[in-house]
Amino acid sequence: MNIHEYQAKQLLAKFGVPVSKGIACQTADAVGKAFTDLGEPLGVVKVQIHAGGRGKAGGVKLVRSADEAKKVASGLFGKALVTHQTGPEGRVVKTIYVEAGSDIAREMYLAVVMDRGAQAPVIIAAAEGGMDIEELAAHKPQAIARHRVHPVKGVQGFQLRALTKHLGLSGEQAKAGSKLIQSLVTAFMALDCSLAEINPMIVTKQGEVKALDAKMSFDDNALFRHKDVMECRDINEEDPKEVEAKKFDLNYIALTGNIACLVNGAGLAMATMDVIQLKGGMPANFLDVGGGANKTQVTNAFKILLSDKNVKGILVNIFGGIMKCDTIAEGVIAAAREVKLSVPLVVRLEGTNVDLGRKLLQDSGLNLQTASSLDEAAEKIVKAIA
Repeated sequence: MNIHEYQAKQLLAKFGVPVSKGIACQTADAVGKAFTDLGEPLGVVKVQIHAGGRGKAGGVKLVRSADEAKKVASGLFGKALVTHQTGPEGRVVKTIYVEAGSDIAREMYLAVVMDRGAQAPVIIAAAEGGMDIEELAAHKPQAIARHRVHPVKGVQGFQLRALTKHLGLSGEQAKAGSKLIQSLVTAFMALDCSLAEINPMIVTKQGEVKALDAKMSFDDNALFRHKDVMECRDINEEDPKEVEAKKFDLNYIALTGNIACLVNGAGLAMATMDVIQLKGGMPANFLDVGGGANKTQVTNAFKILLSDKNVKGILVNIFGGIMKCDTIAEGVIAAAREVKLSVPLVVRLEGTNVDLGRKLLQDSGLNLQTASSLDEAAEKIVKAIA
């Protein structure tokens, strides 16, 4: 789960990460009032969407009066902001964060991310921060320091010293930087994060070291432990199909292709997507209905797939174990009839009650094709939508 910048800053501040004063607003009038309430000569108006690249897209503006802040906000609220991470459709601006301006002397990059290879959190730091950190990683990898965090002992003193040195901090700034890094790691571990990023982390002309921006992502499987984090969820920033899938305990992730997949088992779902692409197609989604899905879940999964306007065909690939093939067949038939299926459908069934499942499909009267192998199924659906 992702959250907004202002929410991330509120959480990080509880762990001792220094951040600027700011107020989240839902109207242009509130933005103007927020500028006045902050009482600073310079303010920053920031759109709040779950995507990077806001500054380059015009979603971050400096303002010097309440009227200017209100005017800027009026031009942003309700606008679909398009960045390199949103896709061409953009994200509609519904919240704006007004923050006290900072006198920036230098920008850096700092993040803690879960690294499967290291089997632990890893601290990533660069003395060059800001909007183009991806380019820095690609063209100047030696500029980025990486330190594995011990899962039990946490970040060590020698690592903090090495990190602050790499960031070019010394004296009191090095002490402040060490404290910030330690606080970020503590927050990451305590809140079960998958990512905690500060970009940029800045040194002001007054010598302060603080987080100017913040991004946090969380392990969905641990959210039951963090009600305060759960309250930060913004459904408006999530794909409606993914939100709907969660209601039925379906594992669904939207992709950009045009062949929808309905599969049981994460590994089989990944293999199905790979084979579709190998045969010249593009998967429209990842969808694992799980090993114990019932007819209702399968029916709703089918509806979710068909709600994607990009879908030109559907491939159902089921290996029945706990999940019986006749259950899948009943769900496919019910959903196809209810939504009046109008795109090609290929179904491959194997496993428990496979003969019964195949007979149900054959007797359904639906316009579909069956396949006995994944290769055959993928070839048929790719050919059907060509």
